[in-house]
This record gives sequence, C-alpha cells and structure tokens, in this order.
Amino acid sequence: MQPKMILCCVASLLIPVFAQDPERLAAALKERALLDGVTKLKIDDRLKMYQTLVDTKPETLHYHNLLATAYLQKMRETTDPVYLTRAGQVIDNVLSQDASNYEALRIKNEIELEHHHFKNVAAASRKLVQLAPDDPWNWGTLGDALMEMGDYPGAADAYQKMVTLRPDLSSYNRAAWYRYVVGDPDGAIQLMKMALQAGSRSAEHMAWCWVELGNLYLRTNHPAEARPAFERAGRYLANYHPAFGGLGKTLAMTGDLSAAITAFQRAQAINPAPEYAAALHDLYAATGNKVEAQKQLALVDVVDKMERAAKQPANRTLVLIFANLDHQLPRALELAQGELDIRQDVFSYDALGWALYKNGQPEAAQEAVTKALKMGTPEASFHYHAGMIAAALGKKADAIRELELALTLNPQFDLRQAPIAQDKLKQLSTGEATVKETR
Repeated sequence: MQPKMILCCVASLLIPVFAQDPERLAAALKERALLDGVTKLKIDDRLKMYQTLVDTKPETLHYHNLLATAYLQKMRETTDPVYLTRAGQVIDNVLSQDASNYEALRIKNEIELEHHHFKNVAAASRKLVQLAPDDPWNWGTLGDALMEMGDYPGAADAYQKMVTLRPDLSSYNRAAWYRYVVGDPDGAIQLMKMALQAGSRSAEHMAWCWVELGNLYLRTNHPAEARPAFERAGRYLANYHPAFGGLGKTLAMTGDLSAAITAFQRAQAINPAPEYAAALHDLYAATGNKVEAQKQLALVDVVDKMERAAKQPANRTLVLIFANLDHQLPRALELAQGELDIRQDVFSYDALGWALYKNGQPEAAQEAVTKALKMGTPEASFHYHAGMIAAALGKKADAIRELELALTLNPQFDLRQAPIAQDKLKQLSTGEATVKETR
C-alpha cells in the first residue's frame, strides 16, 4: 500500500545577575522574553541555572523537567550517553513524585526514543496524544517510532498531523526524512530547506539540520551543494563532529583524500565513533598507508568489544563496517539480526541482507534486500547490495540493472564499494574484471 503523501512539495546576562539570588531567577523565568532568551545560553550555563533552581525550589517539578531537558540537549551536542542517564534519573525522580506529570511523561518518551525502545515510544505517544491531541511533539515521537518500526503509512499520518499543528523546524525536518525514504529526494531537500528557513533558537538544532541537508545532497550526488551546508553547520556549533564528518565524506567524494583525512581526524578527535574509524581506514588504504588503516580497524574492534561488554545486541553501523571490510562476518550477521529485533525499517533490512550475503547466504539475503527496496528509497548502496546478491544467485539481468541504478544514483557512493560495483558491472557486461571483490 502506498503511504499517504505528506507535504509534497538579553539572556547571556541571566546567570551572572541572578546567580546569587535564585528567587529573582525563578521570578525572571516567568517573563516570556527572558525565558525565550534562556535558550540562547550555552548549554553548560543552562545546566548550572536549572540546577540552581532545582536546589532552591526542589518542590517545583517543572524545574526538574527543565534540567532533564538540558541534559538531553547536552547529550545531543556531545553524544556522551552519561547525560542521557542523568536526564533519565531526573525524570524518574519526578515521576516517582507525580506519576501523571505530563511534562515529565513527554521527556520520558524522548529518553525512550534515544534508547531505541521504539515499541514503547509508539505506545506512550498514542497515550500522550489522547491526553493532548494538539501537542505536536507527541505526533513527532509517534512518527519517529513508526519510521523505525517500518510503519511508513502510520509515520506519514503522524508527521502530517505534526506539520499541520506546527509547521516549524522540528516538523519539516521529519517530513523531509520521510520524503527521502519513500523515494522523493527533491521533495526531501525542499522540506529541509523549509526547516532551516523556519529556524530555531537552538544552535544545535540548526547545525543538525544543516548537516542533514548536506547528507541529502551527498546521497543524491551533489557534493558541491553539500560542502557549504556542512560548513554552515560548523558555524552554528563549534566542534560539531557531524559537520566535520560530512565535510570528510564530501572531500572524499570529490577526490581530495588528504583533506578528507584531516576532516575525519577532527571529527574522530571529538567523538571516536566507529564510522569515522571506518572512513579513515578506507582513506588510509586508498592512499597506501596500510599501518594507519590497520590502526583504524583495530579501533572499530575496540568499539565492538565495548558493545559486547555492555551487552548491546545490535549496531547497524558495525554491521555495515564489518561486511564492507569482510571482517568479523559472523559478528556482522549477529548484530544485523539483533538490529531487526529492535527496528524493522528499510535500512535494517538492507544491513541484514548485506550481512547474509557476506556470510554466504544469498537466497536469504535477497529476501531481506527486497524488503529494503520496497519504498523506493534512492540509496545507491541498497541497489549495489541488491546487484551483488543477484549476481551471486546467477540472476545476471537483475544484477546489471541494480548495479547500473546504484551507479546512476551516485557513482561515488562509497570510496571502497563504488569501484567494486563498477568492476562487477563491467564483469557482468563484458566478462572482464579488474578489481577483486571478496565475499
């Protein structure tokens, strides 16, 4: 069934002034102009201010909720999970005192979303919608959960409701991602631009949207448009690692591998995420630095060991890294299967299909990748995976069609995998091959 179409087409002075007088601070926050200005404070200053309010008036649960929200913002800016834990502790304390505190229930649902408890989020969002049907935030969390669960028609309805209630950055950027997933990249880019035009007092929100716009440009093979988007993100938020990572991908796509390495090194220095190590591995390998490439692969293995120790059952990023590098393939499949227990979106089915293929199970891989392709998502890697799987099954015509589509969508979709796609297509078309592809 086709999903429904949606949207086709003065504050910095607060702390020093009131630091010694929490009562005045609490009173000042009742003034809308000052309250709006608080959002312009740096997150650490906001945390200090809200903690002061909590310490001064612990009976006022609203201040606890503000503190939890600030911890969530700190987590988004730093990607440090300790702040998510702190936010959860604050909200659990609020709900232990008032189980029906609506504000805390909203924040609790956001925390659950960050923990990838998507079924719980969907159920809680529906309850919150009944309590406050005109609150757009609940429709947004419902849509987010349904997207991850693969319920795209349901997500469309939820996001449309959110946009109708409040057409702003938060609703437009969600609608943009939905449009991309269901095969409308031009509409997605238009909506993301609308999100940025709507704007936000939060620098992190703006930076995040600029990165998302840049990623949409990269996915659709427009690196010239992507680069200024990532640069704009960096101007909104200093040391924003996704901006450096996006810039690294852009530079790699345009062939400036040395500059790409520098960009990814900056991103990695801020956040040692496995995707940055994987990108650096490929860049070092491409530039002949095998020693550094191996060091980066070792860093990926360290992340996996930490995931095992934490008993994390899934990690889609590691699935694709391991499969792409023909490294720890049984572990890749284990993580992919664990991922599908948590979310059933097209990206999870694609990761599962690729892991199955790399583990010598092309029939099962084809079944998974067919589900990945069902929405028409214009991901070059999806079609690359489908083409390689079809080739393994002896379906030459299907393999050629999928590989051609992958390279048409984005001939530089991956520094390591795109040349393999090109070589496999040449081999299937002419019988010649130049690049060895392992499985």
